[in-house]
Amino acid sequence: MPTPRHTFALSLLALAASLPAAAQSLSNVSFVNGISIAGDSLDLSSGSDFDRRVGFFSDLYYDRASNAWWGLSDRGPGGGTLPYGTRLQRFTLDVNATTGAISNFRITQTVQFSAGGTPLNGLAPNPASQIGSAFDPEGLVLNPRNGNFIVSDEYGPSVYELDRHGRRVRDYVLPANLVPRVSGATPGSTVVDYNAGAASLVAGREGNRGFEGLAISPDGRFAYAMLQNGTVQDGWTSASRGQYTRIVKFDTGTGEAVGQYAYKLDSSGQGRGISALVALGGERFLVLERNNRGVGVGATVASPDKNVFEIDLSQASDVSGIALPANGSLPAGFTAVAKGAKVMDLDANTLAALGNKSPEKWEGLAVGPQLANGKYLVLAGTDNDYSVTQNGSNVQFDVYFRFSDADPYAGSIQCPVGQVSGCSFTSGGAPAALTAGYALLPGVLHAYTADIAGYTAPVPEPGTWLLWLAGLAALPLVARRRA
Repeated sequence: MPTPRHTFALSLLALAASLPAAAQSLSNVSFVNGISIAGDSLDLSSGSDFDRRVGFFSDLYYDRASNAWWGLSDRGPGGGTLPYGTRLQRFTLDVNATTGAISNFRITQTVQFSAGGTPLNGLAPNPASQIGSAFDPEGLVLNPRNGNFIVSDEYGPSVYELDRHGRRVRDYVLPANLVPRVSGATPGSTVVDYNAGAASLVAGREGNRGFEGLAISPDGRFAYAMLQNGTVQDGWTSASRGQYTRIVKFDTGTGEAVGQYAYKLDSSGQGRGISALVALGGERFLVLERNNRGVGVGATVASPDKNVFEIDLSQASDVSGIALPANGSLPAGFTAVAKGAKVMDLDANTLAALGNKSPEKWEGLAVGPQLANGKYLVLAGTDNDYSVTQNGSNVQFDVYFRFSDADPYAGSIQCPVGQVSGCSFTSGGAPAALTAGYALLPGVLHAYTADIAGYTAPVPEPGTWLLWLAGLAALPLVARRRA
């Protein structure tokens, strides 16, 4: 695999570089190529093939210190109804050092998450008032101060720090206005309910729309977690949701939130929300914003809209103490996050493997190595929902698509999970046999190149290099064995 030319000395020089707040740093973006990764690919954990099915790219992270890629799996198949040991995949890619073209995806480690010896599970919280071991990982960074993983979660929403064994070592403090609450038995009282849908909530993050994006400052001092959509106080109604969401800034030293910032989505329809947040340095970030259209389990294929924007928090007001409007402008005296024109259109380029149609769930985004021409590789990835759906009784089915169809989901076939018999057409339920051309929904990676002026990557503090290397070496053998 080509070795990036980015060295520790150059990283330290970049650490001091910055641009004026108004400057746009990402430019000259070009699509290079993409790869499709089979939906029945297996990770390096133990269990049945269904248990080991790779959960693709709820987030991506590139560790420049060790030239390592990480892909985050979410809560597993079944939407929180099936037990699933949540996990993280380390993988390798061959990257052409001149063009940025990618190939040869391969998982080399599987790290499973735990707390106090108990696996962190994708099952929904039970009882609903307690998170317990329930975990729905959506955002990932590495802390350059100690080499730990920091992972954001939708259920809480929560932010956890985990060591290189995947063991939870620290919980960040969740701001009170994000905690999901329903009306209590006593008039005017509320109780915590992590499973309630938005229609039942009186406060806190919307159901299944907690922390999606996660970024870290280059020096590791601050972590930034971003809600997929705003809280129910931020303009949610039974007919629509508000157009603003929140970025929460955490001090990694104390674990406390030190600010919240208002980000305005381009619109509030078609399930629009954010899926990834990437730090560029100097309070500048990339945000992946998307709707729920495209090729996916249960998705409408027409009119996909997945874009990346560059934003700047440096002049944004702290909105911790106010509700955000459903649309329009913030109250007088408050300033939203500065948002530039889109810098990437993830729907503009498609793969023949998906019938030249855009995937629904673009969720992972990372800045990778610097190439020989000075440009950076930018990697985007999709979440394929394990290619699983469920009926009204929460019985789970694998979904097989024929991507040459005009609407692959409309003609899809569902089979009992882990089986290829007893199948039926998803639409109508008539018996169906899997024939050539049908396949589970794959994971997708797209490679782009871009100029990123003043880009600052997280750089480990002096003395942490051994921690990073020791953390990798100390992973259990089952997590390190090769496929």
